[in-house]
Amino acid sequence: MTTEDNSTIIRAGHVVEGFTAAGQPVIHEDAGILIHDGSVARIGPYADVVRDAPGVPVLGGADQIVIPGLINAHHHVGTTPFQLGSPDHPLELWFASRLALRDVDLRLDTLVSAFEMIASGVTTVQHLHSRAPGNVDDVLAAGETVMEAYRTIGMRASYSMALRDQNRLVYEADEAFVARLPSHLRPAMADYFRRFTLPLADQVSVFHALRRRVDGDPLIAVQIAPANLHWLSDAALETAAELSATTGAPMHMHLVETPYQREYARRRSGGTAFRHIARLGLAGPRLTIGHGVWMSEDDIAACAASGTRICHNCSSNFRLKSGVAPVGRFVAEGIPVALGIDEAGINDDRDMLQEMRLALTVHRRPGLDTPSLSAAEVLRMATEHGAGTTPFGERIGRLTPGSAADLVILDWPTVTRPYQSPDMPLIDVLVRRARTDAVKTVMIGGEVVYRDGRFTRIDRETVMTEIGERFARPLTEAETERRKLARDVFPHVRDFYEGWFDGN
Repeated sequence: MTTEDNSTIIRAGHVVEGFTAAGQPVIHEDAGILIHDGSVARIGPYADVVRDAPGVPVLGGADQIVIPGLINAHHHVGTTPFQLGSPDHPLELWFASRLALRDVDLRLDTLVSAFEMIASGVTTVQHLHSRAPGNVDDVLAAGETVMEAYRTIGMRASYSMALRDQNRLVYEADEAFVARLPSHLRPAMADYFRRFTLPLADQVSVFHALRRRVDGDPLIAVQIAPANLHWLSDAALETAAELSATTGAPMHMHLVETPYQREYARRRSGGTAFRHIARLGLAGPRLTIGHGVWMSEDDIAACAASGTRICHNCSSNFRLKSGVAPVGRFVAEGIPVALGIDEAGINDDRDMLQEMRLALTVHRRPGLDTPSLSAAEVLRMATEHGAGTTPFGERIGRLTPGSAADLVILDWPTVTRPYQSPDMPLIDVLVRRARTDAVKTVMIGGEVVYRDGRFTRIDRETVMTEIGERFARPLTEAETERRKLARDVFPHVRDFYEGWFDGN
């Protein structure tokens, strides 16, 4: 093979190609990966790969390990709610406290979290844009700004603007909640709801417009995000299912994140949330459920039978007092489980290596013989199963020839310093001990976007300085008013949920 400018060889002591159908890792020793035109062209013994591609530049080394790019399958924002003044309340109260959040520059905000994700080996993000104020043009502009930020840094992203047509703060109609408030709070609360109210037909038009605008883009795709059962009427749920069926776009939907959401589903449908959305046509391989903490055993069996996927958001579930998801049961039933960091991880950042360690550790029930997640299962969640939740599918999450060249090169001496027994399996060591200081190179679509602590397309310090300067400015009048509204409305949100479980 002749030397070509768009080819690269990756050298590694070990390459994790992916997983077998049974979930066993496929590992190559003393390996080489030939990258050509942004894809994996060949994987095999390093001596053979370099012999057959003379003159092609080489990255990595014999003391490096290569894994498929990690996939954050559930993500929302850059600067975290905690940074912006919203404590880790239980989810239903957290929604109220978030009314006080400051306005952010979407480009800078998106880059803030992208820096953290890439530095921890994330090459693809499932960006679930929860809300944007204004009319169709405003919402379109918000989506385009976020997607352009990912293009700028070179990150692969699946973008969606959440579908939502009801119950924007508590689990009842907006107008009913406004009527509950003291008269002096009603105008401000009603005005807030109006800012985030877009007719369902307009929301559908936004989806189609964004999808047209990214058509053919190798890094950016658009999918559907029916927000959650309480946020959607049956008409909106049926619309999401129809959109997915006609376009083939996957869906990602929050569901039964908390016991209050489980109770809401019971009150609304007389049954469970999963059964309700299944009746309306959403369940199936194109749907990923975010959280699923409070799914029943029958729901889990039905989810598995339908081919529906689940994304586990371990840190978020802890921080917002949502509970511990039955991930072991999901895996035992054969449900493909992805991994997401949600708003932020346990350290208020977007470190996917740490999120994998947390997931590995949390789901270890007491007992000598109780089943636990293996390190291989967790790595598969963060790669192959995450890929299945996105429109990119099998193009990512693996390093099989034909796959996109999305990969991470880690320095093994850094991972194992000062010592690691060779008796421990490589994947176990990787998941238990790898930290961001071991991430030496991140490649996305064949392009190096991060190397030796520096981003190749954009200067991190410049962006961080700029966003810091923006937040150093005094609060605007609108921000001050929202902060007061959040403080005043908070106790009324708490009152709304009082007694929900009395007598149950």
